[in-house]
Order: sequence, then structure tokens, then C-alpha cells
Amino acid sequence: MGVGGAAAVADPALGPWIPLFRGVDHLVATNDTRGTDFVNRMVAYVLRMDLNDPDLRFLPSPRLENYIPNSREAAGMTVSRYVKVQGVQAAINAGFFRPGEYYLPEGTPMAINGLQISRGELVSPATFDKAACLVMDEANRAQIIATNWPAAPTNGIWTAVAGDYPILIAGENIGRRYLGRGGIHDVNPRTAIGLSEDRRHLYWIVIDGRQPGYSDGAWDYETAGWLKLLGAHDGINMDGGGSSTMSIEDITGNPRRLNQSSAVADSGKERTVGSHLGVFARPLEGFIHQIVALADDDAASITWKTPLPATRQVEYGPTPDLGFQTPEDTTLRESHAVRLTGLQPGTGYYFRLISREGGNQHVSNDQFLTTLSFFNTNEVVSLTGEWRHFTTPQADAGWTLPGYDDSGWSGPDPALLWVDTRSTGPNPDVQPKATELPRDSGTEFPFITYYFRTRFPLPQKPERATLFFTGRVDDGALIHLNGREIYRLRMDPAPTPIAPDTLAKGFACEGDASCPDEFSIGAPESDALIAGENLLAVEVHNYDPHSPDATFGLSLVVGEAQSPPAALQVESGPEGPVLAWARGGFLLEQASSPAGPWAAVDGPVIMSPYPIPDSLGPIYYRLSK
Repeated sequence: MGVGGAAAVADPALGPWIPLFRGVDHLVATNDTRGTDFVNRMVAYVLRMDLNDPDLRFLPSPRLENYIPNSREAAGMTVSRYVKVQGVQAAINAGFFRPGEYYLPEGTPMAINGLQISRGELVSPATFDKAACLVMDEANRAQIIATNWPAAPTNGIWTAVAGDYPILIAGENIGRRYLGRGGIHDVNPRTAIGLSEDRRHLYWIVIDGRQPGYSDGAWDYETAGWLKLLGAHDGINMDGGGSSTMSIEDITGNPRRLNQSSAVADSGKERTVGSHLGVFARPLEGFIHQIVALADDDAASITWKTPLPATRQVEYGPTPDLGFQTPEDTTLRESHAVRLTGLQPGTGYYFRLISREGGNQHVSNDQFLTTLSFFNTNEVVSLTGEWRHFTTPQADAGWTLPGYDDSGWSGPDPALLWVDTRSTGPNPDVQPKATELPRDSGTEFPFITYYFRTRFPLPQKPERATLFFTGRVDDGALIHLNGREIYRLRMDPAPTPIAPDTLAKGFACEGDASCPDEFSIGAPESDALIAGENLLAVEVHNYDPHSPDATFGLSLVVGEAQSPPAALQVESGPEGPVLAWARGGFLLEQASSPAGPWAAVDGPVIMSPYPIPDSLGPIYYRLSK
């Protein structure tokens, strides 16, 4: 569509600012409609940094130990790897670099194009062609220089990175100047940096692109438009395209990409880049504090405090996307207690706390807990087990039924079952490879969807069963048990229909199956188990029709819950006897008689210890779920 071809102006949608770290907030912006100001479909990921926060420290890619100017200047690595290696809390790709090969080994020496200074040390000198720079002193006093040529003195500069050209100068969007020049000025994925007029807020923005139906990418003037809308007064375009990546450190200490890189979508791998910009930031310490989480097998207790009376609510889920929330308790209190129930044993859960007071909403940073596991377990399908497999599209679910005749399918063959069409050969980190799958002869790429079936016996149907899966799956999957769909991995959520040509919504690791997927499924899905022979059927969907690889292997452990009661004990406290118990997820109840009626102790009390109050008569206590 042409730049001026739309009739109406589109209103871009800015999501809420979510605090990630002290002084660092995040939002997602979208533009799903078309108009004269924002003509492309775009999804933008933004970090806003408060430069007044004394604990923020910035780290461009530092010099190599065996530094050689214009040759061996900095270590190439993916942005996610940079977060892990340097220990920063967030990072983006920054300036341009040489060599321009995108998938070199981590640590490959690279030369950076344009000025780069890291912790006061010159990494790369200024150049004429990359003359738009962000410069900061040691106190984070920042300035964007639209054209750093002739090169300004570097005395007093602690942090500097160079982009390609300015797109926002003194509040004026100059991006339309570049229309018609082609190349980098076309619609592309973008990385850009902006600075507010008072120089308090620094903005990093990554706009995804080259993914029709999700995000097309941006013109220069659209990138500047986003920066200005966010609050920037000056802005520069950084290296973009498939290099555009924004990654943060999650609560487990591992890197997590916020955006959907076009490089990963196309190749299955995040690009190795030579120039990065990272930030060190402290964990959030704000209105919500003294957070304590204690888990049991199928429940957890979470408590926290606020300086003012406030409400309480918890968002939680097995992934950073959360997905579940407790009802909001609007009783205003300073001490807060919430129980999470219906959890899966032996499973990690991310959670976030929300308290409201006086019209203000306060959100904690992401937290993490792992539930306990009390199970008798039985591995019924191993990761290297044998599967029958097929590539012909299946128009209905008949192939997932136990009585379906799969004698015309290939196999049974051992996993991992895989196909990789890259000229460089299959990824050596995807192991253990066992059975090579066919590719689509019409495209020479892997099929969009592969179908797999395997059988396993159970002498009897377990009570309170949980299914523990560990897989190597590239990219998404639908899992069926005895004809019943029980789980979707990186696919559109139910009840959205899944067709043979439906693409996965994401991918594991760096776009391949080099790390495992682990998830568990309880009732009612696990009720599909039967005594006797069971049928497990899986369809694996690729993320992109031109993806070069597909991989599948899946183990299944059937666990039968054994939930021992929690021990409630009377112990000595500093001011008298207290009730104590070691596990989370329980509710303390009381009654004047063992026969009841039982009622929750006011609070509610969900975590030990509990001082036993004086009473005129006997009081009985118990723990319940």
C-alpha cells in the first residue's frame, strides 16, 4: 500500500506502563489499522528509563581484551546472550557492525561502525557515515547529537552509541525526508533510541516487522512518530532489520526476548550482533513489599504488605504471560494474604501482585515459585520412544482416535524425529537426533504440519492423575490423548480451530529445539486416561512456512497424587505459644468443638506462625484446603 493511500488517520494504541525494574518501565504499542500517520501494521516494544534514578548504569558492548581498533573491538553475541553474560537487566541491539554475517559463533570479534564508548573507554571512534549519537556522562546526563561530525571531543563521555541518522530533532519528525531512498529507509523492523526534552527519560523502542498479519515494520517517519508519541524530543535510528531485538532478565535470572524477532521467525536463530546497549537496574521496591510465597503441591500461600490500606489480587500462570488471576479482594488492609489453588504439582509459576488504594494501582515486579510434588510416577513414553508419523494433512480428528488404522503411516521410528534443510547442516545442539523426516518436495522446506502417534499401556486408571511432559518441539503442537485434545503448545488458544496449514504462534529457545519444553496437565484433561492401551497423538506445526527445520520428541510421565496432610504443631514463640506448619496453600480454621462448625481464622491466616490468642474456653484448630 502506498504511503498516502489511506483515507482515515489511525489511532495507535499504547499499552499501560508496567514497571520491570527500579527506573525501568515497559509497554507494548500496536497499530492494527491504517491511516496517513501510521500506515503499517506495527507492534512496538518500549522500555522507558528514568535517568534520575541513581542506580541505573548503562553498558554498551565493552572492548575486547585483545582490542584492535577498527578490527577486533567487541565480542559479537546475541542480545539475549549479552543479557546473560554481562548480567544486565535489559538490552537492545545498538549500532552497526562488521562483519555483516548474522549467525557467527558467540564471542566472534567484531568492529563497530561509529562512536561507541563503554564505561569511559573508547571502543570505536566516530565516523562520518554513522554520526547520530547518544552520549551520556557518568551521572547519566544524556544528549542526542543529531550529526556528530566533525566528531565532538569524547572527554567526559562515559556512555556512547551511534545510530545511522536522526529521525526526531527538537520535537520535529524528520523521517519523511528519507522516503524514496530505499534500502534501510524502506519498511523494516526497527530499533531506535529517544530522549525526552528535559533529558530525564530515555526510550528504547523495537518495532517488529516482516511478519504479515502480525507486524509489517515501519517507515522512518513512523518510528519517529512512535518516539514522539511516547514522550521523546530527539531520536535516532539504530541498526534494525533482523537484528532488532529487546531482551530482559526474567525472575529466574535467564534472558527473555520481549519482541518477536524476524530473524528468529525466518531462521530459527537470534542474530549475532556486534553492538549492544544494556542497563543495570535494581529490583522494584515500592508500595508492595515484604513479599513471601510458600508453595504446596496444588496450592500456594502469598503474603505482602503495603504502607497504606489497599486491595489485593494476584495474577499468575506457568509462563511470563501469566493468564490467570484471583478475584480482587476490595477490603482495605495493610497486610495481605492470598491463596492460589488448583495448581499443578512440581510446576513453576510466575506471579504478580496488585494492590489499589485511593484510585492508584500498584503492581509488583514478576515473582516466581515452584510447587511441590508428592507423586508415584510411571514413565509411559520416553523422549527417545518410537512414533508412527505422517505428513498428509488430516482434515478431521479421526487420526487421534485409538481405533484409527495407522498401518499406512511410516514407522514406528525412534525420536528425536527431525528435518533440517539448512545448507550449513542441522543444528548440532538439537539432540538426540534419531529419525530424519521427509521434506515437502514442492517447496523443499519442511511440511507445515507433521503428525505422530504412539501407544502405551496402563494396568489401571490412576486417581488424581497428573501428566508430566518433557519435549523437544519445533515449533508448536497440539496434543491429544485417546481422541481428546488436552494441550496446546505455542498455538492459538482453544476453541480456535487448528487447520493443517495453521502456523505456530511462537517457538522454543532461539527458534529451535535445543532446550526442552516442560509442562504438566491435571484434571479434567488427565481424565482421558483409561485402563489398558492408551493412544497419544501429536500434531507439530511450524512457525513459518519457510522455516528450515522441524523437530519432535516427547516423553510422558503419569503421576498419581499422594498428598500427605500438613503437620500442625504448637511451638514456643517470643510472646507465648504459636501454631506452626511448614507448607503453603493451607487455610487455618477454628472451632469451639471438634465437630464444628469450622470457620476461617480472621485474616485469613494462610501462613505460619500464628500466635494463639487467650480464650475463655477450648479452641480447636485445623488446616484445610
